[in-house]
Amino acid sequence: MEHGHHHAGHQHDKHEGHVTSDFLKKFWVTLVLTIPILAYSDLPELFLGVTAPAFPGSEYLSLVLGSIVFFYGGLVFFKGALHELRARLPGMMTLIALAITTAYGYSVFATLAGTGMNLFWELATLIAVMLIGHWIEMKAVKSASGALKELAKLLPDMAQVLRGTQTVLVPLSELKENNIVLVKPGGKIPADGSIIEGQSDVNEAVITGESKPVAKNVGDAVIAGSINGDGSLQIRVTHIGEKTFLAGVMRLVSEAEASKSRLQLLSDRAAAYLTYIAVGAGAITLIVWLTLGAEGMFAVERLVAVLVITCPHALGLAIPLVAAISTTMAAQNGFLIRRRLALEAAKDITVVLFDKTGTLTKGAFAVASASDEVLQLAAAIEAHSEHPIGKAIVEEAGKRNLDVPLATNFTRVPGTGAEAVVAGSRVFVGHRGGSDIVVEADGKQLGTIAVADEIRPEAKEAVAALKGMGIEVAMITGDSTEVARQVASELQIDQYFARVAPSEKSQKVRLLQSQGKKVAMVGDGVNDAPALTQADVGVAIGAGTNVAIESAGIILVKNDPRDIVKIMKLSRLTYSKMLQNLFWASGYNLVALPIAAGALVSYGIMLEPAVAAVFMSLSTVIVAFNAALLRRQTL
Repeated sequence: MEHGHHHAGHQHDKHEGHVTSDFLKKFWVTLVLTIPILAYSDLPELFLGVTAPAFPGSEYLSLVLGSIVFFYGGLVFFKGALHELRARLPGMMTLIALAITTAYGYSVFATLAGTGMNLFWELATLIAVMLIGHWIEMKAVKSASGALKELAKLLPDMAQVLRGTQTVLVPLSELKENNIVLVKPGGKIPADGSIIEGQSDVNEAVITGESKPVAKNVGDAVIAGSINGDGSLQIRVTHIGEKTFLAGVMRLVSEAEASKSRLQLLSDRAAAYLTYIAVGAGAITLIVWLTLGAEGMFAVERLVAVLVITCPHALGLAIPLVAAISTTMAAQNGFLIRRRLALEAAKDITVVLFDKTGTLTKGAFAVASASDEVLQLAAAIEAHSEHPIGKAIVEEAGKRNLDVPLATNFTRVPGTGAEAVVAGSRVFVGHRGGSDIVVEADGKQLGTIAVADEIRPEAKEAVAALKGMGIEVAMITGDSTEVARQVASELQIDQYFARVAPSEKSQKVRLLQSQGKKVAMVGDGVNDAPALTQADVGVAIGAGTNVAIESAGIILVKNDPRDIVKIMKLSRLTYSKMLQNLFWASGYNLVALPIAAGALVSYGIMLEPAVAAVFMSLSTVIVAFNAALLRRQTL
């Protein structure tokens, strides 16, 4: 986990080194100080016709409290701005820092000189809103972990460990590798391990999304969090704590927390433009007024008004609220957004590339046709095999109640099959080209066994839905061309790559990209990892224990290809919501800017800070309300 991602994120992670709770604490302190600052500003008199009671030195109250707010609450924004400027990427933090510095410097001067209005209330409200915005945003990234807290609940609190003949109840944290644990019928499996005694059906739906319990015998691996059926099992613990499957998923989430999204960059890009506009417009304002012969103080006031008005309070909430809601919606719909960047990229995808096995198909093989005699010999050899096709052959022989002879001198023929001596003949089972399995005795072919991988019923719907959204669908597989063609025609897939060696998968992704396509790759195997990383959006399907998850940006909790459609929809919705919010957040400010600069002074219209305050709160409310509308969308 530590490799690469973290370091890459550091240059521009604007929350780096900030603890989520810090923002909330600073927000409350700032809020408490903002109330008296507002009370002693000009606003109560303008709106309510009342003034706060004066006392000796009360004219300096706002200065003192405002200074505390500025240095205590504002410091995080300066650190962030410094980061952004070092990276030559001015964004949200730079804009906030610019606005609060201007407001503070001007207000200190105005208070001490006893002229003009001070803007401490602007300063305090801006800092308060931005702090709560950043808190919401950081919590949003963490809210994905709500789904993971659910995962944590899957583990039992205690495990029964065999010590000699006794069983002892120990807390999960005290389990050690190679402990023998006893799991009673219906109990949860406490750690990853392998069965050393007993047999049972284990429900692994938590991990694979497959509701059908999986038969487990001595020697089979079991995963923490899965639920034991009706047999008693003794399990030797192989992985504990950090190394278990669930811990792996937890790690993903903590990475999602650290990840910086381009969605974020969307608001940062907007902020960067606003910063340029503010500085440009401010400079022009100052120069024009001085050239027109206005007094210095008036010109400076206009400059300050421009710089302060350009920083929209609402912008601090616009994106975080949408991000928070979309992350939660994703989790409710069965997928985890591991990098928010991936979610934004999904809206631009033009082709979805599915890895066939386990994604479009069940990844479970079944014998489609074979004669008894051929099956008998094949099963004799495959009894030694761990290969899924081998298992399918043995299973079929069992179903037909065939007598399976004993095989001796078993040897594996790498890449093609296996051979052994059965009833005095040298029997070979495996591929000789083509997709069917050949059975030969002493070099003569006896017959073939056709094995098929069942297509998932949801796959058809998924492909149709994607095509309906104007997205091409392609398939990649290591299988033979015949098998690929068959699956592609059944699912009506446009393009397929067959006989692709695992190491070549990422090349195929690159090939599509070189045609100017934006590729989403959907895969589940360890060998899909490089391709998932290469793709514009990597989606790992089915929470496997493997590397695939580590290299994907989005993880489907269930093995359901239809969820890909939901990802696309959520991405499009999220993006349009973000643009709407940016419009609402900055639109008003851009309109107000020329007025703040004094464009309408000749008509006696100046942007009164009080009026600015009202509009500001309005745009903030609109943005919050608009973000909440996202929740009502169904995927």
